[in-house]
Amino acid sequence: MRILIDECLPRKLKYELPGHEVVTVPEAGWQGMKNGELLRRAQSAFDVFLTIDRGIMYQQNLARLTLAVISLSASNNRLETLRPLMASVLAALPHIEPGNQITISD
Repeated sequence: MRILIDECLPRKLKYELPGHEVVTVPEAGWQGMKNGELLRRAQSAFDVFLTIDRGIMYQQNLARLTLAVISLSASNNRLETLRPLMASVLAALPHIEPGNQITISD
């Protein structure tokens, strides 16, 4: 799967998703973009958007997108805190559908 990692997440998180093509927002050259524009661009090149932005599901009409959104819910966005959630992310990837959003919590 092609996964885009939001700029508010540690870039090293991409190494926790083996077997997938993973790019960070800064690597794509899209840093600083508003969520709506970012998601519109991302849907043409990615299958999943990984974020810790809890408000994205309320701010955007995700059902209209051709990519899925996985939101991480954790006490902070440090790699050490997020790393344990990656097994659940990997387990969810084969099942998540475009336009859907799921939250994975610690």
